[in-house]
Amino acid sequence: MQSILLFLYRLRAFLLFIFLEAIAIWLIVSYNSQQGSAFFNSANQLSGSVLTAQNNVAEYFSLATVNKNLVEKNAELLAELEKYQKPADSVFIELDSVLLHSFQFKGAKVINNSINLSQNFITLNKGANHGIKEGMGVFNEEGVIGRVKGVTRNFASVISILHTDLLISSKIASTEVFGSTKWDGKDSKYAKLLYVPRHVSIQKGDQVVTSGYNAVFPEGIPIGHVSEVKQGSDTNYLDITIELTADLSRVSYVYLVENNQEEELNELYQSNGISNE
Repeated sequence: MQSILLFLYRLRAFLLFIFLEAIAIWLIVSYNSQQGSAFFNSANQLSGSVLTAQNNVAEYFSLATVNKNLVEKNAELLAELEKYQKPADSVFIELDSVLLHSFQFKGAKVINNSINLSQNFITLNKGANHGIKEGMGVFNEEGVIGRVKGVTRNFASVISILHTDLLISSKIASTEVFGSTKWDGKDSKYAKLLYVPRHVSIQKGDQVVTSGYNAVFPEGIPIGHVSEVKQGSDTNYLDITIELTADLSRVSYVYLVENNQEEELNELYQSNGISNE
């Protein structure tokens, strides 16, 4: 304490000067409108800049919460949208509650992901306690991500679309020709569209989407765009490469979709020996 007092005593002349300067500035600003206006404008600009910087920092650290809330809200809106969608060639009819609620959507955050293996998986931060179930389809705003493989109370494991065993029922949007999308284990940006007959006319750039033929995904979720078409070694089908729309290297938040009629459809398929892929 004594050292501080001695330090202030040595600076007494300087501190007195600063004090008198402050009084002089206050008197000038208070009794001269032009100088006062200039001072307060500068002070407001400075304080505004400080508050803006403070707000930007606060917003940056709240982005995780904001993204989480947006994903959950979007999942709710997707569920609402599903109620009102109808085929282009249909007319409006009163649907029963079962058809109105065919799909439910939930949001989750990716906490682990791999893209450099032949069988890649993604881990989500939600599980059975949050309504996540095995078999649910997973996608984001870019396109299909994968399918839920296993679930614990608070986490879920997802078979990535970059998994050589995953088949996704697909179709070419412009022609309605259907096939199956499967990753060949090579480039993480590309996959193969299988089982498209050789006589089908396909153009580079054609969009490939989910077909809606199985119980996993609704119809029309993007998968990719045709990047190459060749006559395959198999005489019956084309060799089609598609560029995936979803960038699996930077996926952060995803949506999960549940078909409320999946169990009934699976029973039908199993009883008739039909694959639900």
